[in-house]
Amino acid sequence: MQRGIAAGSLSDHDLNLMQTKKFLKSDKDMTLLSKDLIAASASPIILSILSQGDSYGYAIIQRVRELSEGEMEWADGMLYPILHRLERQKFIESYWGKAESGRKRKYYRLRKAGTTELGRLMENWNTVYVMLQKSRGVRTCST
Repeated sequence: MQRGIAAGSLSDHDLNLMQTKKFLKSDKDMTLLSKDLIAASASPIILSILSQGDSYGYAIIQRVRELSEGEMEWADGMLYPILHRLERQKFIESYWGKAESGRKRKYYRLRKAGTTELGRLMENWNTVYVMLQKSRGVRTCST
């Protein structure tokens, strides 16, 4: 069940939409998430991933793919400018570490300001989610 939706509130239409989404996921010509939505969600997603522990670029890309069940396919060219911006904003910091293979790897960690920013962004996204649910007549659970 989706978080924030009252039990039993999914209609047949919603269930069909969910099944259709799973079907479309395998269709390479169909993009379910707009570029605007992907761009708008990138910072909170990265901050959320880093709230679980330090990570490096490729692992963040893999985690996004896993969390989205393949709906989001990020490339290095998208991720690193966002990581650099978050670092300039002092929400994250980077450091060099060694991978299991012994190679140097740049890791990123969440700073206290990043934790605060993540909380603010999550509140904003929750507000939008609740508004969308209300506009469809779906009762939401308060969080």
